Amino acid sequence: MHAQVVLFDGFDPLDVIAPFEVLYAGSAASGGALTVELASAEGPREVPSGTGGLTLRATALLDPGKADLILVPGASGRVTETGDEDGDHDAGTHGDEESGGGGTPGAAGDESIPVLLGRTLRTDLPRLLKDAMDRPGLTVATVCGGSLILAMAGLIEGRHATTHHLGMDLLDATGAVSVPARVVDDGDLVTGAGVTSGLDLGLYLLERELGPRIAHAVEQLFAYERRGVVWREHGPAPAAL
Repeated sequence: MHAQVVLFDGFDPLDVIAPFEVLYAGSAASGGALTVELASAEGPREVPSGTGGLTLRATALLDPGKADLILVPGASGRVTETGDEDGDHDAGTHGDEESGGGGTPGAAGDESIPVLLGRTLRTDLPRLLKDAMDRPGLTVATVCGGSLILAMAGLIEGRHATTHHLGMDLLDATGAVSVPARVVDDGDLVTGAGVTSGLDLGLYLLERELGPRIAHAVEQLFAYERRGVVWREHGPAPAAL
């Protein structure tokens, strides 16, 4: 199984690093049954995050033709749009307020999350993500505002998904069905909520794809127990409580 974690200008580092480390540890625990790399829509390059000028290197081109799992992070920046002069004020709504990137000078750090998410729509990323969503057998996963990129690109209308709690209204407005859960499994679309949910998402993907023993071994390695029930559209609908 091959996983690609997407980088774009202004990405949130924790959205990327948490699931990347979980999946990388899962690779070791499974004897190499899983491989994982950082990729961008433009190919190998240094990619600036939205936090403190931190950059990560994409080592590959995002390629839905070879990946079995593609994971899309959210952005890190100011939560509000006040003072932006970019003109992308319709780009989205709030995202990773838990990140440390707000107001930090440097690569994308002085821009708002809506602008950063909206700017991805002017890259090749939406086309590649559409190819990924259309390919049978490929799972697309997101952390935090990553689901808003899919939603704003018109790729998850009618699908169950979650995002950061400040972005739930936008998720609904795009035609997706928002679910206030830590992780939502909608088949070939698996989404995580706030930024720290990347750990929970990664562990769930390990359990789903490689089995509970592999996921448990990684939980023990990281001294972290997965939080929350993974929501799936199975079983009876709950009565009002």
